[in-house]
This record gives sequence, C-alpha cells and structure tokens, in this order.
Amino acid sequence: MSHEEIHKIQGSKRVFINNVDTYASKYIGKFLSESLIGSSLEVVADYDFEEEELSPRAGHQNAKPATYQIVGTIRHESDRKKCTYTYEQYHNLDRNELLKQMLECDTIIYNITEYPDQIEEASWAVTALHEKMDTFFSPKTFILVSTVMTWALSKAVDPEDPSIPFTDDDYRRRRPHPNFKQHIAVEKLVVKLGRTKMSQFSTYVLASGLQYGMGEQVFHFFFRASWLGEIPKVPIFGEGTNVLPTIHINDLARVCLNVIDQKPRQHYIVAVDNSKNTIGEIVKMISLTLGPGKTESVSVEQAFLNRNLAQADIDSILVDLHFEAYFIKENLNIPWAYETGIIENIDRVVEEYRHTRGLLPIRLCVLGPPAVGKSTVAQKICKHYKLHHVKLRDTINETTAQLESLIRAPYADEDSVEIGSAAQEQLETLKENMEQNGGRLDDQYVIQIIRDKLKSKPCQNQGFVLDGFPKTYDQAKELFYAEEEEGEDTKSSKKFTPEMVFALDATDSFLKDRVLNLPESEVEGTTYSQDCFPRRLANHRDNNTEDETVLNYFDELDIQPEHIEITSSDDMDYLVVVEKIVRRMGAPQNYGPTIEEQQEERRRRTEAKLKKEVEEAAEKERLEAEEAVQREARWEEWSRQLEEVKRQENELLDAQSVPLRGYLAQHVMPTLTHGLIECCRNRPADPVDFLAEYLFKNNPDVQ
Repeated sequence: MSHEEIHKIQGSKRVFINNVDTYASKYIGKFLSESLIGSSLEVVADYDFEEEELSPRAGHQNAKPATYQIVGTIRHESDRKKCTYTYEQYHNLDRNELLKQMLECDTIIYNITEYPDQIEEASWAVTALHEKMDTFFSPKTFILVSTVMTWALSKAVDPEDPSIPFTDDDYRRRRPHPNFKQHIAVEKLVVKLGRTKMSQFSTYVLASGLQYGMGEQVFHFFFRASWLGEIPKVPIFGEGTNVLPTIHINDLARVCLNVIDQKPRQHYIVAVDNSKNTIGEIVKMISLTLGPGKTESVSVEQAFLNRNLAQADIDSILVDLHFEAYFIKENLNIPWAYETGIIENIDRVVEEYRHTRGLLPIRLCVLGPPAVGKSTVAQKICKHYKLHHVKLRDTINETTAQLESLIRAPYADEDSVEIGSAAQEQLETLKENMEQNGGRLDDQYVIQIIRDKLKSKPCQNQGFVLDGFPKTYDQAKELFYAEEEEGEDTKSSKKFTPEMVFALDATDSFLKDRVLNLPESEVEGTTYSQDCFPRRLANHRDNNTEDETVLNYFDELDIQPEHIEITSSDDMDYLVVVEKIVRRMGAPQNYGPTIEEQQEERRRRTEAKLKKEVEEAAEKERLEAEEAVQREARWEEWSRQLEEVKRQENELLDAQSVPLRGYLAQHVMPTLTHGLIECCRNRPADPVDFLAEYLFKNNPDVQ
C-alpha cells in the first residue's frame, strides 16, 4: 500500500515542498506542520482539546488532531538535522525518484522566489504530474509560490492615476522585470495545466509580495546594518518613494493553508498585506527601532557595489507596485497576524528577527579591586564576543563629546534648536558639577550617563561588559532600577541589568607588588601612584565589608557572582581567567566575523603560516649547516686519528722488524747471495730448483 493510500485511510495529508531548508519553504512547511487539516475553513468542527487528544462532540473518539505531514527536498545535506518539522527529506534525487515521491503526496508546493534553478524544476514537476493525473489515487493540488516581480513593468491601470492598485483579475496584463521572465513563463504554464481537469489536478499561482519576518530575507541587509550599528546612517537606495508590496512569511503560509483546504476556483492569487509602505519608510522604521535611527539616500548604483545585496534583492527593493488583494480578503478565511504590514508591526518583527537569528545581547559586569586586571579582562571578552566596553571614564568623555557635537551642529529646524539648547544646558551642568568636586561627578550624573549608555541601541543589540561599576550597593540599586512601564513588581530593569557578574579578587600584597612593578611610564599621571593607590584599595575594601555590598545586590536579584581569584603574576595576559569566563558564558550570539574580518583572518593565518614555514626552513637550514660543520669536524678528527693509528702501527712494525732484519742479514742473506752467484755462474735449466737445492745444502743451521 502506498503512502498516499495509507494517509487517505488515516485522514492525514502529505505535503511536498521543495528546498525545505531555505527561507520561504522552511517557514511555510513549519507553519503547515503545526496546522490542523481543515483549520482554515469557515465552518470547522468544534473540538475540545485535552491532554493532546481530540474529542469531537460527535464522531471518532480519542482521535488525535491530524496535521499536515511535510516532506521535501533539501538544498544542503548539512541542513538535514535542522528541518525537524519534516517527516522525510530528499537530497539529490533524480527526476524519476522525485516524481515518485511527489505522486505520494496530496499537495505539492514549489517555491521559486529564491533560487533560479528551481524555476525549470517547477516547470518539469507540474508537467510531469499533469501527465500522470489519470493515475492519481486521489485529487492533488499544485501551488507555485512566485513573486510580484512578474508585475514589475506592468502598465498602470489608469495612466493618469498610477496609484490605482492592481488586483488579482489584472494578472493577464502583468509584465515582468527583465530578470523575472522565466518566472512568468512557469506561472502561465501552471495556470494553463490547472484548467484541464480540476477535479483531479488543481493548480494555483501565489504571487507573493516581498517576504519579511522571522530571520528576514529581502530586508535582511537593512536589519543587519541597523543591528550592527557600524554605520551612522542606514542607506536608502534611490529616492525611497517606491511602494513595496509585502507580506509576512507566516501570513503567506496562511494563504497556502487556505488554498490547500478550500481549493478556490481562482488560479492566480496575489498574496500581499494591506500596507502601502515605501522603501524609505520601511528602512527608516527599521533604523529607528533597531539601529542608529538615521538614514540617508544614496544612489542606486551604490546597491550594486554592496557585496551583501544579491541582484534579486536589489531588483525587489527598487520595484514600485500598488496592489489590492481583493480575492484573499473576500474569499479566503485568513486570520492575519501582520495584515497592516511591517511598519505597523515593527516591534514584533524585530523581536522575531532577533530570536530567529539568535542575536541575543550578552550583558556582563566585571568587578574587583583596583589593579586586579578588570579592564584587561573586559577588553578581551569584548573582542571575543563583539561586545561594547563600558568604562566609567571613557563613557563620561564620550558623553561630553556627543554634547559638544550637538551644540556645534547646524540648526535646521526648531527641533534641532531645542536639542542644541538641551545639550548646552546639560554640558554646563556636568562641567559645573565637576568643578565643584575637583574633576569628579556626583553619583546622580554618573549613574544617568552609564544608564543612558546601557540603554543605547548598540548595547541593547550586541550587549556590553560593564567595567568596574557600580562600586556600591546604592549605586547598583539606582543604576538598574526598573522604570514604571517595565512593571512595578520588578526590582531591576531586564533590559540592561547584567545577566552575569564576575568578581575578580587578589590579596592586598599581590596588588601592591603588581603596582610597584609597573613601568614608570604607565604609573605617571594615573591613580596607580604610591599616594593614590593605597587609598583606592582601602576604599574598595571598605565598600565591600559592609552588609550591603554591590555583590549582595546581585545576589538579591538571583544573579550569583562568579568569584575568580588572581594568584599568579605569570598569566599577565589573563588567558586563564578569560578562558574560565568564556567557558561559563558559552558561544557568541551574533553574526560572527564579517567578510572583511574573515578575509583579514585568512590573511593573518596565511602570513602566520608563511612566517612559520620561513622560520622552519631557516631553522632546518641552520641545523643542516650545523650538522655539516659537525660532520666536517668529525671527519677531520677521524682522519687525524686514522693517521695517528697508521703512524703508530708503522712504528710498531718498524720496531718489531729490527730483530728479523738482523737475523736475515746475518744468517740468510750471505747464503742467498752465494746461491745467486752460483746460479748465475752455472746457468741451470731450472734456476729456482737450483737455488732451492743450493740453500738446502748450504743451510748453516742444517750443517
């Protein structure tokens, strides 16, 4: 029995979606996997849910609510485990096997809004299914998720009033953007094939507006630029007056659900929300909610130079289209979540974006006595996690510099005049207070400055490391108190109260020795001098011996400080301390390194590798040279010793040969000489035999 027959008997429905690991397909599939079959119909059976069991008022007892079973292809094998909502996943199937899997499904959804290679595959899929429709066990539905970019160059409904919106019924008049001609071709094919036998094979085209929500896609560049805060103004490409038709990705999934459940007679459906927002308005709202709050108009050419924008994204944000989705409003039962568009729902959209991408701020406080190494540790933590280092003196200087900048700024309108006047007044107040206190600020001003810093967009987005502040219980209580709108029952603001506190400590003698060993250049003009440091250390100890210390305040908030004792001067880079903190905090929750940073890191690694190779080659050459010198020295020593041995052997042989030579001269040579003379005189036929006979006869020893 096939999957199709089994699901028919069980009452479940199997939905095929291509590329279930990509943006639109993923969220459509996830939404459908959590939706009950028939839940979008206007008349739905009334069920009572208890302990995850479905108890209809009449009918099947103890039956579980049936949801859609999602199967589909994945683009990347590495994403297989991420698609937890799917029942089956396929990777690199051939066309025959892919068709077999689609024939097992009740609904086939093809998303062609992201990858161009899926256009041809969608065309093949709908054609192949149409050819097989007479063999279907039950009717099938094919949904093509396309894009409104196939309308990009359509002529206005009324040339005298371009603001009159297009509707679904105008789809025959649509003209595509040059880069989306293939899209409109497959749209026409899908609509055509769905008209032959709707009872067996119904087809639909959803012309989706620019999708937003969750982790973002088309608008991701603007969300990312705002969240990172690396540029003072978020760019708007072009004049920013073009209207963008949009739809939240979950609302698009609701449209798909309605089409599956209701099977409307309309084959071409425009899926957009009710908003009529321009790209300029959208970017300004994103920047205001998530980023620096400022935007600037730049030329369209700048978009093509930006490596973070794909061609399809640029085409989409430059389109200017007005739509009215009458069919969806009048014929489908859609419980909109974001019907009014991205601007009206920006807070929810931003929250989705943060949580979907895991961009959660890390809020950290590092406390401890003077000279214990708080700033060094804070700097290293900030570098590792890409956080903002909030240091008291630096923050005060930054605030005064910002006030001076506001005062110097030209006054373009009444608002800027008021801002400049307020900045002037605040700066004068700070300077007056510092003059009265010998260059120091009262706690009320310090706390307000630090509080404003912690509430700033960069600190709220990425997080911060609060370095050495607050110093007392009262300062902490005043700094982190919860404002009225955050709830009366809360003792502290969750928006900027540190999640973790690390308390570094060391003995007084250790700290004093460390300060005494500092270079004179580092001590001069600082509070590490012999006059200031003991007083600072004593004040710190006094503040932390009372019943209400700054650490006690965090204990009251159920934030348990992590105590780290500094006992060794060997770890001057605080590598051990930083490693402990990183292990406690876990992985970074940000975008990770940028393309430029990755290139810089690759360049640094390449240089380090080359340097290491050069050093290894030099070391190898040095060792070989040393070995050659040693080998030459050993050869010379061996040769010298060999000569000495030969000389000694020769001397020994000479010494041993003296008696033998004497014996030969006295006893052998005279007889041998006479024998040779006789041999020469007689000239025998065999001289050797003659000489031997002569020596034998005339041997003195024998005689």
